[in-house]
Amino acid sequence: MNHPEIDTGFFATVSRMKYIDRWALMRNSREESLSEHSLEVGMIAHALCVIGNRRYGRKLDCDRAAVIGMYHDAAEIITGDLPTPVKYYNDEIREAYKKIEDAAETRLLSLLPEDLREEFREIFQGPERSDPEVEKKEKYLRRLVKAADKISALIKCMSEEQAGNTEFMTARDTTEKAVRALAAELPEVRDFTEEFLPAYGKTLDELTGRK
Repeated sequence: MNHPEIDTGFFATVSRMKYIDRWALMRNSREESLSEHSLEVGMIAHALCVIGNRRYGRKLDCDRAAVIGMYHDAAEIITGDLPTPVKYYNDEIREAYKKIEDAAETRLLSLLPEDLREEFREIFQGPERSDPEVEKKEKYLRRLVKAADKISALIKCMSEEQAGNTEFMTARDTTEKAVRALAAELPEVRDFTEEFLPAYGKTLDELTGRK
């Protein structure tokens, strides 16, 4: 059914993530789009939840984690990718930027037909009301998505260093410390970084077993 009176530009707008480059203030050996990053975060978040369920009995919704990861930076289509040092310069800027992000998400959701908005609002902002056990799982799941975001950033830094780009040395040190801290708190992150992260330094021939 067509609804010509409704602005339904949500997916066309979200598709523009491919035009937004991350790490814009740094010299990149290869540009990384927001779309690429979001897919990787979704994949890693899904993996972290699978690890949590299989090894630690978490009972998390892995598919939900993947989708949250895919959309976690969608607001940047409107806000742009603000450099991390600026975004977290102080509490006042951090709080102001959070309000801007919330407004951007609300604007994006308004581009959906009304009957679909609640489903997507829960992806962006989480369920409004639920029982304590559900809220606890949701909070943990979103911590894993944030951890996946950091792991993806570390992978990017590793890739740039392997390409001989020293521009990312400080970013790698900072991000590596953050991931280490997360690994100390979240066993899923520890397992992923110990078992899967080293392979990101291998060549295609090494990964596929070619000689």
